[in-house]
Amino acid sequence: MTGLDWNPDLGSGVNEHTGRRIARARKRRGMNQKALAARANISYSLLTKVEAGHKPASPTLVAAIANALGVGRAELNGQPYRGKSQRTDAVHAAIPEIRRAIACIDITPEPVAPPRSLDELAVERDKARKLLRDAAHVRLGMLLPAAIEELTVHAIETEETRAWRLLSNMLALAFALSRRLGYHDLAQVALEKASTSADKGDDPNLPHVVTLSRALQLFALGSWSTASKLMTHTATRIDQDNEGALHVLTAAHLRGAIAAARAGAASAAWEHHGQAVEAVFQISAQYRKADLYGLQANEGNVHIHGCTVAIEMGDYDRAIGLDEGLVLPSTLSASRRAHYEIDMARTLLWVGKHDKAMQRLVAAEKLAPEMARFHPTARETARQLDEHFRVIPEPLRRIVSRMEL
Repeated sequence: MTGLDWNPDLGSGVNEHTGRRIARARKRRGMNQKALAARANISYSLLTKVEAGHKPASPTLVAAIANALGVGRAELNGQPYRGKSQRTDAVHAAIPEIRRAIACIDITPEPVAPPRSLDELAVERDKARKLLRDAAHVRLGMLLPAAIEELTVHAIETEETRAWRLLSNMLALAFALSRRLGYHDLAQVALEKASTSADKGDDPNLPHVVTLSRALQLFALGSWSTASKLMTHTATRIDQDNEGALHVLTAAHLRGAIAAARAGAASAAWEHHGQAVEAVFQISAQYRKADLYGLQANEGNVHIHGCTVAIEMGDYDRAIGLDEGLVLPSTLSASRRAHYEIDMARTLLWVGKHDKAMQRLVAAEKLAPEMARFHPTARETARQLDEHFRVIPEPLRRIVSRMEL
């Protein structure tokens, strides 16, 4: 991508808060606030505050309104967040190449050089997983297209099950990156291709791993109950005697817990979480530190999901209580720790603890700058804090500047 090629269409409302985008979408459909609140099954008072920018729009609220208005969540969130300069927009540069690579999955592409060996590409897969854990989105985007293309050559020409497994892994990473950046159409295509490849990979756990990603896609659609049911069904189909199965089982229950919480099903949410606790403690010592399938099935992740379930249920006092004294293990990925800090920032903002909310947001950006910069909740929280302080604290000012709000 050269300087002459770079010309992103930032569109209208790129720097608006989510509430303003909701109001504009509502008016385009000829609906008043009371009608939208009733259709979305949310409080009229809350909707008015969100549209006015006085309350942050939670993921659950955005999903409910998106479904009521018949629009995508990305539209209401303002995604994808394009940069105002070539440097700050660099994270999006790989998306066209990823699209091209995925389009060639069903046929043998013509790479400019012979593909690397499967051993070399397995190393690339491990590197890509680490980049995702570190939320190094620019570097991950640069790695994915060639690796997907080369693995496609191996898979189609040799039909080796290992090639299909590695290809499914890479496509799952492409799904994760696309989803994080707000390219949900591309994420859906990557997910379907990953599923097809997983079926040919001769790994009984791999189709379930792809189903975990399918739950995240349902999250993007606001289909919380469906995602919860999917995770319940998946958990019953996992053969726990297979190596790595308990990692998948733990992850399935954690995603089921969040889905059920967002659906307002408290008992199901805590049941899922309790089963995740049981599953993670059954993982043998030799695999306890291994991040099989890149799922972060570890005790630290299970603990912070307990706080997140309380947050999603609107039980902010419980979430804050669970958070007190909690020390996140260094073994937990930077992206996962940053995501938790973002969740706590929005919780503290909601209960009016603005200084503490800012501290958690600053912590999130230090852990994973690229994640914080492109996360809808982080941006919404930063904007709310920016409007709250009469004199903007320097750490917050720097975050807002880097987010280009």
